[in-house]
Amino acid sequence: MKRAELPSLDDLRAFEVVARLGSVRAAAEELNLTHGAVSRRVAKLSLDTGIRLIEPSGRGIRVTVAGAELAAAATGALSMVSSALVRLRATRAEAPVVVSSERSVAMRWLIPRLAAFQGQYPEVDLHLSVGGGAFDFTRDHITLAIRRLDFAIDANWRVEGLFEETVGPVMHPDMAERFAAGHYVALAARTRPDAWQKWLSAHPDRDRPESTRFLDHHFLMVEAALAGLGVCMCPRILAIDDVSKGRLVAPLGFTPDGSRYGLISPAAAQESPSASLFRSWLADTIAADLSSEGMPLAGSSG
Repeated sequence: MKRAELPSLDDLRAFEVVARLGSVRAAAEELNLTHGAVSRRVAKLSLDTGIRLIEPSGRGIRVTVAGAELAAAATGALSMVSSALVRLRATRAEAPVVVSSERSVAMRWLIPRLAAFQGQYPEVDLHLSVGGGAFDFTRDHITLAIRRLDFAIDANWRVEGLFEETVGPVMHPDMAERFAAGHYVALAARTRPDAWQKWLSAHPDRDRPESTRFLDHHFLMVEAALAGLGVCMCPRILAIDDVSKGRLVAPLGFTPDGSRYGLISPAAAQESPSASLFRSWLADTIAADLSSEGMPLAGSSG
C-alpha cells in the first residue's frame, strides 16, 4: 500500500484501542468519544482497507485474525511515535539557567531586580547561587557567573565586561557632618581589607578615620552603615538603591578602583535561548542603572 493509500490515523487509533480493550464502549471512554463515533471509525477503517476487523460475539465484539495482526502493528507504530515525541520534547526542554553571583552583588543589587526579569520572561527557569573567585562550570553546575575579575581567567571562558568598579565613602545621612569633620569610624570588608588605605592614598586631603571596624562581607558593611555604625568604603553597585532613596549618602561620589566585573560563560558551549535572554537583560539593566550615574561600563574580552 502506498503512503497516500494509508488509512486515517484517527480511524486506526480508534481500532487499536477497541482491539486492545476488547470493547467499543471502553474505547469510547478512553478516547473521550461517543460509542457511535468509535463504531463509525472502525467501520470506515474496515471499508478503506477491505479487511473484516471485528465481528459480533454474544453481546460484545471479537477481533478477527486479520484484525489482530493489524492491531498489533498499529500498537507498535503508535508506541514508537509516542516514544519519539517524549524524547524530542525532553531534548527541546531547556535546562534551568543557573547564575552564580558574588554574594554581595546578589543580595544588594541582583535579587531586588530579578522579579522584573521573571515578569518579563516567565518562561525562563532561573536559579541563583552565590560564590566568589574561581569556579568550575561542570562541577558547580553553573550556566553563567557574575564575578569581580580579580583571579586567573581560564582560556576556555568567554568574559563579557559588565562594569568597572567604582568605590567611595557611603554613610547614613546623620553621619555626614562627622565624616566631614574627621570624627568617624571606618567600616571595611575583610574581603578587601586595604580598600580604605587605597582610597585615602588617592585622597590625601581627607581626614583619616578614628578607627576601622571590619565585617566579613560587603553586604554586612552596608547594613552597618545603614544602622549608623560608621562610614563604609562601598562599591557603587551595592549602594545604588539606598543612595537613590536617600537612606545612604555618598558626599564625595565614587571613583574607579582599578577592578572590573564580568559575566563569564564557557567559550565552546552553545548558549541556550534562556541564557541569552538573561545575558541581554543583565547588560541592559546594568546600563540603565549605572551609565547615567557616571559609572563606566567595561568592554568585552575573552
